Amino acid sequence: SFSGLMQRGGRTGPHRDGWGIAFYDGKGCRTFLDPRASADSEIARLLRRYSIKSCSVICHIRLELSARISHSAPGAGRAAADIRTPRPVKQK
Repeated sequence: SFSGLMQRGGRTGPHRDGWGIAFYDGKGCRTFLDPRASADSEIARLLRRYSIKSCSVICHIRLELSARISHSAPGAGRAAADIRTPRPVKQK
């Protein structure tokens, strides 16, 4: 569940160096990235109350292994236009 993953990001697990989520919402795609631990994130609390209804959801919690890395999540340093999103798969 999203609530369990949120707690693992800094409270019950070591992954406290940021998190991100992306999902299809209607015909669009929503992406949220936060450099804070998901257990302490206002964005995570907002999304927990938001009923996500999507056929594709990707979520990632981050554990920084090197102090030299400064991005909160993969792709956080790129412009939004550079991030590629896959096309929905047509149902048969």
